[in-house]
Amino acid sequence: MVERSQAGEARRQAVIWAEQNGCSKDLQGQLALVVTELAGNLVLHTTQGGCLVLRLAEGRGSEAVEVLSLDRGPGNANFNECLRDGYSTAGTSGIGLGVVRRASEFFEVHSQAGVGTALMCIVACNPVMRMPKHQFGLVNVPVKGEEVCGDSGAHLDLGNGRVRVLLADGLGHGPNAAEASQAAIKVFTAEPRAQLPDLLEKIHDMLKATRGAAVAVAEVDAAQGKVLYAGVGNIAGYISQPGRADNTHMVSMNGTLGAVRSRIQEFSYPWEGESLLVMTSDGIKNHWRLDRYAGISHRHPSLVAGILYRDHARTTDDATVATLGFRKP
Repeated sequence: MVERSQAGEARRQAVIWAEQNGCSKDLQGQLALVVTELAGNLVLHTTQGGCLVLRLAEGRGSEAVEVLSLDRGPGNANFNECLRDGYSTAGTSGIGLGVVRRASEFFEVHSQAGVGTALMCIVACNPVMRMPKHQFGLVNVPVKGEEVCGDSGAHLDLGNGRVRVLLADGLGHGPNAAEASQAAIKVFTAEPRAQLPDLLEKIHDMLKATRGAAVAVAEVDAAQGKVLYAGVGNIAGYISQPGRADNTHMVSMNGTLGAVRSRIQEFSYPWEGESLLVMTSDGIKNHWRLDRYAGISHRHPSLVAGILYRDHARTTDDATVATLGFRKP
């Protein structure tokens, strides 16, 4: 967004999206307020504009919406000052971001001078009192010109510190690719106890009636300190550790589920308390490092997903980032 007219269009589209997804009139109004302020902020305070990404908040159905505001400049090393009512660098009344924070159940920002700003908030009419121990992030954006994304992502809480994450990238773009990736999600949610190789076998069988997809699934067992991982195709899986430059790159086998594939194999990796699981479709470039973002390890995984999308998405493909971390006790 780089023009004022686009800010108004963002508000209109957000309300349409919320209505289509079953959000109440009260939530639609609250979301309209937040989107209006964030879109206006992108127009007034960024050099290259930015984007807003919306999705239903995890585990809340149509009762809450997660909003990401992403831009690549100029950033601010002291962003907290911008949240103070009356502070403005553009001659405005300086209350916009304060309004967003007060209207949000959850609000978090990462801003870095010369890099950009990423803001995440959860808008809800009936805020919950307790957040889950695990935190899941998902940014899922279609390539320009398509209305639906051919990638899909989901997670399942298995209890006792075990969480599964699946990412699927349907071949190509558009509705047929989305059909394939959504079929993988259906099997994933229907088979929560299947061993990972067996799960991918079941997905392979289901996808034979579609154009096929690259699929990977990770199971994080925080209590046991390990990650099980199995994948087929070009889904990239990583474990990122705070303060470490290199990520642990998890192994996927060659092939396409639903079509031609090689042997499915499960791998095990160590997991530490502050680890972050990152899974990306091939619409995200592989050469990224979280240690280049000051303080990012202390931010919500959704914010991390948004930053990776902002800085490393390809313009020629659907782009998806799934992230998973655990709150400190």
